[in-house]
Amino acid sequence: MKTLQIGIASYERMKARTMAIARGEHPPGRGEPTVWFASIESFAKVLSERNRELLAVIARENPDSLTALAALAGRSKSNLSRTLKTMSRYGLVELEQGRRGTLVPRAPYSHVKLDIPLIAPRQPTA
Repeated sequence: MKTLQIGIASYERMKARTMAIARGEHPPGRGEPTVWFASIESFAKVLSERNRELLAVIARENPDSLTALAALAGRSKSNLSRTLKTMSRYGLVELEQGRRGTLVPRAPYSHVKLDIPLIAPRQPTA
């Protein structure tokens, strides 16, 4: 079982965290999110029920092309292509080169864990 840890943070917080990591001020801890969304709404759009079903089909059936996945999922290939490219930007799907230049979708994770802070960390005062 491989789990993708996802966090929710504003663009400003994500940028500040990335800069702190780059400066060596914040080494990422074990169990910290590796993928970030700017809002719960954007997370919900990418991992909608329909897209979670799509990930399940990919994991269960291991299709050898987008054409095969379209047939299995009952979705158009053009719609799948856009959806999978979005999901691949977040690491939810890997798109590998298959035979004769086809794209082969893979689901690298079996679980997604969402980390949502209820209280924002305090910002240093100037």
